[in-house]
Amino acid sequence: MQNKILNHGDTETLRNKFLRAFASPWFFRILLWLAPILFLLSFFFLPLSKILFLAFNTSAFTKANFQLILSTLSFTFYQATLSTILTFVLGIPSAILFSRFDFRGKSLLRALTAVPFMLPTVVVASSFNALVGNHGLFSFFSSSFILHPSSFSLILSAHVFYNTTIVIRIVGNALSRLDPKLEQSARSLGADTFRVWKNITLPLLRPSLLAAALLVFMFDFTSFGVILLLGGSNFSTLEVEIYLRVLKLPNLPLAALLSIVQLIFTLIFSILYTRTINQVTTQTAPRFSLARPPKTIRERAFVFTVYCSLFTFFFLPLISLPIRSLTRLEADRGQRGEVQYGFTTDYYKELFINRRGSLFYVPPIQAAANSLGYASLTVFLSLALGYPAAYALAKPTRLEKFLDPLIMLPLGASAVMLGLGFIISFGRSLASPWFVPIAHTLVALPFVIRTLQPALASIPERLRQAASTLGASPFRVWQTVDFPILSRATLSAATFAFTVSLGEFGATLLLTRPEYPTIPIAIQRFLSQPGGLNFGQAMAMATLLMLLTTLAILIIEKLRLPNSGEF
Repeated sequence: MQNKILNHGDTETLRNKFLRAFASPWFFRILLWLAPILFLLSFFFLPLSKILFLAFNTSAFTKANFQLILSTLSFTFYQATLSTILTFVLGIPSAILFSRFDFRGKSLLRALTAVPFMLPTVVVASSFNALVGNHGLFSFFSSSFILHPSSFSLILSAHVFYNTTIVIRIVGNALSRLDPKLEQSARSLGADTFRVWKNITLPLLRPSLLAAALLVFMFDFTSFGVILLLGGSNFSTLEVEIYLRVLKLPNLPLAALLSIVQLIFTLIFSILYTRTINQVTTQTAPRFSLARPPKTIRERAFVFTVYCSLFTFFFLPLISLPIRSLTRLEADRGQRGEVQYGFTTDYYKELFINRRGSLFYVPPIQAAANSLGYASLTVFLSLALGYPAAYALAKPTRLEKFLDPLIMLPLGASAVMLGLGFIISFGRSLASPWFVPIAHTLVALPFVIRTLQPALASIPERLRQAASTLGASPFRVWQTVDFPILSRATLSAATFAFTVSLGEFGATLLLTRPEYPTIPIAIQRFLSQPGGLNFGQAMAMATLLMLLTTLAILIIEKLRLPNSGEF
């Protein structure tokens, strides 16, 4: 009898221990991380390990492969370096313009320079094709090297087009935080404008300049859609070469080796950028009110010149896309009789028609439906995985400090490399269309977490405690305290995921099935085919994608939290 009582007491003790373990904060945090970590292990780290294993296959280590890798890496560095220099040529005067001067139309111009950064690469490429391509509005200039649609200079222009806002924001913010008393003191001691910039301004701006340069270089280094759509295989960067070695010239071991080389350099740039931007953050000072209307003739000339240059460079490609989608400049392929040049809505009407009468042809409007479906699934998956991770990161412990860099690792991997990893890891299973939104979720998840995390961290715990003290149930506490704060951040994060999915091109190009194309894939197919009708439909679809993305950008900017950061 006594043994039974002891055994019963031992059972109660074990039960209490289990209950305390389940109720412990550590167990709760492990539950929060379970789904995001399992997702990353299955769809990021497993494919990455497969790429590593395949990359070290002895068949990839040949002299010809090493020569190809070296030449591709050299060109990738060359185009990224040149693109970064040109971006700074336009970006530095622009940063000075926005941080030092007030002028009419400043807000509009700032928004105009920021929109291209969020646009999908297929829209950027389509915009330049619509402006100066062989079928563009200014196609009579196509004989010029600078305006040739497949020329290297057009690729560089597109890189400058969507990266200039990085320099404007990072360097412009640093300029606006410089204490004007330093410049005034230097001038009172007899220093001219050049010496003030050399001895005062530039040393203080060095971390911001380096951070902006590293970020711009990293985006140019991993550029894929712009180079593929504007230059084709004539300009093979690491990203383009990986794509070619997967689909066009199949050599998976070489593609895996190229992916590892690209990943190594991307991670190096990411680490350098993180350290540099941390220096910028630690040097953050109160924002001074430096902006003022231009006074002297030189200042007015500077403001007028930079304003006109920025407006022309950013406005023309954006406006040319919808104009070209409504303009017929050539005969449609196979068309007979007289061609009606000028305004037309036929390209939009053709989006609903199976002109070829093929059983395997997918109408463009179906591609749009596919994109919307994939984007909706991406939003659901991103929020379902992002909320637990962001909730844990809102109050970080040692576990979060260890897991935070891991959850951000997909940002260091290119979308093409993700697609290659899926192909190697899952093979025949890729027949399922579910892999496309999964790949999109990998790309969108870090952005969603970073959007939700500040909102969750900003919820005052004392408000929750006060509501509970007054008798509110947990659901009522969430409804009255958490929801008003989280609703804006949730909508912003969902819009971010939706936009990323709509414009994702690299991984989708490798993973999508022919019968389930997305809008970017349909645009790429139309641009790769001859004929005015195909080009017009590409312009129409790119215009719709641009409008959807711009609407999403406006929603994100409207809902952005004040302390959510710039980059």
